[in-house]
Amino acid sequence: MEGLGNFAPFLLMLVIVYFFMIAPQMKRAKKEKQFAAALKKGDRVITKSGMYGKVAELNDKDASCVIETLAGKIKFERSAISMEMSQKLNSSKKK
Repeated sequence: MEGLGNFAPFLLMLVIVYFFMIAPQMKRAKKEKQFAAALKKGDRVITKSGMYGKVAELNDKDASCVIETLAGKIKFERSAISMEMSQKLNSSKKK
């Protein structure tokens, strides 16, 4: 029993790290994956690098999309699109 008592603080620390760091990160990654999969032609988006545009084409083979900006069309990975910023952009335009 004494051996288990020595490991209790370590186990408690692992549980706390899991619930405050690992679980929320996994939840966010799942939401981002769903967001990228739900993109459709015509959606207004912002990339993680700060480029604004509208989705012109989607390619499921290599998980990329073509975004139409004022300067032209640019091809991006779907993972390069910022979920939070794109949702803010779309929610502010609807109001």
